[in-house]
Amino acid sequence: MGVRTQDKLNWLQRFLPEGLVADAAWLERHGYSRALRNKYVARGWLDKMARGVYRRPAPTLKGEAHEGVRWQSVVISLQTLLGYSYAVGGRTALELQGFAHYLSARHREIHLYGTRKLPGWIYKLKLDDRFAFHNADRLFRSEKTRPHGSKGHSENDLQQSSYIQQSWGQWEWPMVMSSPERAILELLDEVPQRETFHQADVLIEGLRNLSPRRLQRLLTACRSVKVKRLFLWFAERHQHAWLKKLDSSRIDLGKGKRMLVRGGKLDPKFKITVPESIDAGG
Repeated sequence: MGVRTQDKLNWLQRFLPEGLVADAAWLERHGYSRALRNKYVARGWLDKMARGVYRRPAPTLKGEAHEGVRWQSVVISLQTLLGYSYAVGGRTALELQGFAHYLSARHREIHLYGTRKLPGWIYKLKLDDRFAFHNADRLFRSEKTRPHGSKGHSENDLQQSSYIQQSWGQWEWPMVMSSPERAILELLDEVPQRETFHQADVLIEGLRNLSPRRLQRLLTACRSVKVKRLFLWFAERHQHAWLKKLDSSRIDLGKGKRMLVRGGKLDPKFKITVPESIDAGG
């Protein structure tokens, strides 16, 4: 029995890295029953972060406070350990890549994109930040986030244009997030309900080095007429060099007018209503 216990502890140390979290279902699949989990928690071999959520305790220096779970470790756990297809996107992806600044140092919204809702235990964790889930199918049809380490089969693979990896933490865990080209389209999908025209305008003004090839693939595949029209309208407003390299004939902009703000002005080219003055914060 002692050998069996030691074997299980060795396996856990190997396959549940310090700092990452695992849910009860994952532990059950690997032979760790509720009774065994309770035993491990009692002996300090596992930390219980919330009901049904566990983490191997990380070592702390003398006098150092025990660090709580970070949102990055939750996302990396979902992507690399638990097998969920989520990507950090929208404003959060732009912020992490240096294109935007946090609105507040605490209680940020972390935008996650996927094709299935987040597991319920996510919302039980005590975090300084909160997760906002978005259905990736709204913008791009039936896709999944690329698993860590996999590669595309051709240059035309949409996922090559959609996602990048960024290392995080002491162990440099890979975290999958939207490329700047995709992230700005995700953010524009939130205008004007959750993001303002002014915020989008400031962000796009700073996106001087976007890849025309990535943009072309994403705009061609994007399902939202509103997002595509808005993006091209902002791009023309700021006259970025990459705009001249896009083939607009391959981008379906639909038909008819789109009223995005009441009392705004109609742009005759893209047939969308925009605020009279974006600079005023509209």
